[in-house]
Amino acid sequence: MSQPVLVVGSLGLDTLKTPFGEAADVLGGTTSYFSLAASMYTRVRVVAVVGSDFPPEYRTVLESRDVDLRGLQVMEGRTFRWSGQYRFDMNVAETLDTQLNVFADFHPALPEDYRQSEFVFLANIHPALQLEVLEQVQKPKLVVMDSMNFWIEGARDQLTDVMRRADIVLLNDGEVRQYAGTPNLISGSRQILDLGPRAVVVKKGEHGALLLSQEDGVFVAPAYPQEDVRDPTGAGDSFAGGFIGYLASRDDTAPDSIRRAIIHGSAIASFTVEDFSVRRLERLTTDEVLERYTAFRNLTRFVDEVP
Repeated sequence: MSQPVLVVGSLGLDTLKTPFGEAADVLGGTTSYFSLAASMYTRVRVVAVVGSDFPPEYRTVLESRDVDLRGLQVMEGRTFRWSGQYRFDMNVAETLDTQLNVFADFHPALPEDYRQSEFVFLANIHPALQLEVLEQVQKPKLVVMDSMNFWIEGARDQLTDVMRRADIVLLNDGEVRQYAGTPNLISGSRQILDLGPRAVVVKKGEHGALLLSQEDGVFVAPAYPQEDVRDPTGAGDSFAGGFIGYLASRDDTAPDSIRRAIIHGSAIASFTVEDFSVRRLERLTTDEVLERYTAFRNLTRFVDEVP
């Protein structure tokens, strides 16, 4: 039976520039990408904060996809804003401006039924806020957490506490190296596994994803061979949405399901980068996702030769 997914993170407005165009004050933040990706599989519950200037049409975008916004706080003031640009290395975002605005005073308050959520995603927010969420949820089946270099450097002890309480740690390759103090992703991931989570999923951008698991060893997934990359913003959050959304839709966290979930996450992320903001996710269909999932399977299929 499909289970809803709880996501706690940022919701905001992005202004960005890539070699392929520009966009101003478009829907952004971790919860927007995650929610639209996960909603391809199951219902989503959002806990975030926006200002009184948050455009109502962006709220409609989320609600039209069965995203529950009862946990969305609306505070007087301006919504969180991020501005950035990408040059020809589309794996690297250059931040030009960050305005926390009402997000600076955000403390997650979960509606009572949200506290019963069995699948929980702690998006990239201060580890102290992630710990506040963990104090409110009751008996989750799966807790997945994300983070970033800023928290690794400035809030390491609290971040480590979150990792110890999470089931799956989701980081990009640079963050694993930074946290573990080693250039080797396998060694770095094992250091994180030693803290207690079941698994570490390493996001490697255009080079795919790497899974290290206490139960299932190592699994490597390719990235989709992408020719049309217009805006990579939100690809990691979309990956997380597809990954957790799939698991929640099956109500299953077994090792084989986690491997399939990584491919679903990679498939969803490969669509996100094809347009600015969440525009490609808005028009994404289930048939397209399944077709790309099949393409991923074919990417790694080969026939053994008889010696």
